[in-house]
Amino acid sequence: MPAVTPDMTPASIDAPSMRQAGRELLSLALMDARNHSLHLLSHFEQAAGAGRLQVPQRPELELPAWVAGHIGWLAEYWIGRNPQRSLGPACPPDAVRLASIEPMADRWFNPALAPHGTRWSLDLPDFAGIRAYLLETLESTLELLDKTPDEDAALYFFRVALFHEDLRCEQLVVLAQALGVGLKLALPAGMQTHDAVLVPAGRWTLGSPAGGFVFDVETGAHSIDVPEFEIDAQPVSWAQYVEFIDDGGYDRAEVWLPAGWEWLQREAAQEGRRGPRHVEQIGAASGAVMQTLFGKAVRMSASQSAMHVSWWEADAWARWAGRRLPTEVEWEMAAHTAARRGFRWGDVREWTASTLRPWPGFSADAWSRHTDYEAHLQFGRARVQRGASFAARSRMKHLKFRGFAVPARDDAFVGFRTCVM
Repeated sequence: MPAVTPDMTPASIDAPSMRQAGRELLSLALMDARNHSLHLLSHFEQAAGAGRLQVPQRPELELPAWVAGHIGWLAEYWIGRNPQRSLGPACPPDAVRLASIEPMADRWFNPALAPHGTRWSLDLPDFAGIRAYLLETLESTLELLDKTPDEDAALYFFRVALFHEDLRCEQLVVLAQALGVGLKLALPAGMQTHDAVLVPAGRWTLGSPAGGFVFDVETGAHSIDVPEFEIDAQPVSWAQYVEFIDDGGYDRAEVWLPAGWEWLQREAAQEGRRGPRHVEQIGAASGAVMQTLFGKAVRMSASQSAMHVSWWEADAWARWAGRRLPTEVEWEMAAHTAARRGFRWGDVREWTASTLRPWPGFSADAWSRHTDYEAHLQFGRARVQRGASFAARSRMKHLKFRGFAVPARDDAFVGFRTCVM
C-alpha cells in the first residue's frame, strides 16, 4: 500500500480525513480519544457511586465498564499483542497473540468469549481498574506507534483503534441517554428552514476508495445512475413531527407498513407509546415537546431535529406527508453537492430507505469480528443510517460513513429527512 503523502495530511485531529492520518496526528488523536473515553467513564462512575446507575439486561443496553474495557482490549489485541500488525488488513485473524498486560482481559472483553448476554455475570474490574487498563494500553500503543513507519499498512491498526474508540464513545453517550446519566453535552441549535433541494440526475460513486482506513461496510466502490430528485435541506423538525401526531399519525394504520404497525402496537401496549423515545410531552395540546436528555426533561425547540425516532416512525411520517425516505445514494449525493444550497447534516444520524447490503467485493474486516458491529450479521435486516449525530466526534462525520440498525432501534440520536415522491 502507498505511503502517506503530504497532500493527504488532515488539517487537525478533528478532521474526517484522519482516516489517512500519519503517525504524528494519530498519536495526538489517540490521546484525545482516550481522554474522551475516560471523561465519559467518569460520569458513569459518579452515577454508580451515588447509587444512580442501574443497567437492565436488555439487548440494546451494555455495561459501560465493559464498553470502556473493550476499547482498551481491542487496541491491545490488534496492536500491542499482535506481532503481525504491520501487515495491516492482510494480517491473519488467527495470528499468534502475545499475553495481555491483564491476565483476564480476553475472558472479560473479547466478545467471542464474553457474548452480550453473559456480561452481566462477569466479575469485571471496578472503574478504577478499568481506568488503569485504559491508561496502560494507551501507553503501549503510543510507544509502538512511535516506532512505526508512516505507511498505510503499518498504520492500519492504529487507525482501527482510533475509529473503534470513537464509535464506542458515541455508544457511551447513547448509553448515558438511555440510563439517565448526566452529561453536559449541548444539543445543536435549531435550524433555519431552507427550501427543498433539487439535485439533477447524475452518476454517483458509492463506497470509499482504497487507501487509508475504511470501514468494511463501505468497501466496494461502484457507480450508480441516479435520477433527478428533490430532498429536504434539513432533517424533519419537531414542529413538523408534531403535525403528524396531532393528525392522529399514531392511530392511523394506513400510514404504517404492516410490520411497523405491529411494532407500534407492541410498544403502545408496553409503554403507551405516542411519540419518539424519551418524549414526555408532545403535541399541540401540551404546548411543547419535552424530551428527557441525560436524565433531565428538556424543552425542545420547534426548529430542532426530531430524534430517537425508529425507522418505522420515520417511514410512517413520510407516508403521511406524501413523501418518502431518501435512498442512501441520494442522501450522499445531496450532501456532497448541495451544501451551498442549504443542505445541512450532522445534528442527528438519519434513516434512509436503503436496506443494508454488501457492496461488490465486500469482505468482513478481521478486527470487526471482535466487536458487536459486524455488518454482515445485519445484511438484509438493518436499514442504513447516514450522516452523524451531535454525539459523534467530528472526525467521525465522514460523508461515506454507513451506519445501520434494525428498524425498531430508537436509542441512538437518529432522525430523518424526506424526498418528493
